[in-house]
Amino acid sequence: MPTPTPTFRSDVTVQLVKHTAFDADVLFAARVSTQGERSLDSLITWDQTDTEHPQARRNRGLINYLMRDRHGSPFEHTSMTFLISAPIFVFREFMRHRAGWSYNEESGRYRELEPVFYVPGPDRRLVQEGKAGQYQFTAGTQAQHELTERVTVNSYRQAYDAYQAMLAAGVAREVARTVLPVGLYSSIYATCNARSLMHFLGLRTTHPDATTPSFPQREIEMVGEAMENEWAKLMPLTYAAFNANGRIAP
Repeated sequence: MPTPTPTFRSDVTVQLVKHTAFDADVLFAARVSTQGERSLDSLITWDQTDTEHPQARRNRGLINYLMRDRHGSPFEHTSMTFLISAPIFVFREFMRHRAGWSYNEESGRYRELEPVFYVPGPDRRLVQEGKAGQYQFTAGTQAQHELTERVTVNSYRQAYDAYQAMLAAGVAREVARTVLPVGLYSSIYATCNARSLMHFLGLRTTHPDATTPSFPQREIEMVGEAMENEWAKLMPLTYAAFNANGRIAP
């Protein structure tokens, strides 16, 4: 069989594939402590589109109170599953997040990995200035961008040729994959609840409303931004309270 032609990308993709995540999930979980089984009644006895209904105002107030005073467990009664395509080095950072997360990643032991590789785009800042913990990134020169693209593409081609040569010689996939770089794209299903997602976003995105600054690598921030966009549509009250209270997970 002919060797697949390499593909070079500078993006990430995030797809929300399923969810049970609504503000109502947080509300009935919180109210069970005082109302017992009746906690669900207050969610279904009024028009949910009426944002000025007294119950709507109470709902906003309760979610804001839970967020502000760090009562986090009601936010765990939600679930979101994302299909994410990104370079392997992104997932090595991603999987530092363990509490409230479940992962399944495509396996280089069981399937031949496709030659899809990450190359920084022209808008990726390349130059690090300052010392650890206090550094910033600047754009870099055209020559630095051209060098980065040239050497990464050449390196990827050489690595994938070596991978294919070992496979053709009968070497096991789990051994042949050792020559592949962390710039290779992989895909995972990542499942989380709203509380664990908020913790992720607090660390892996930058935002003007954040009271604690974060300095994420840009590529994982791109994943975080896409997940945040999906979550904001599912749970608008929770999302507003998250931003109003400094983007700190409860």
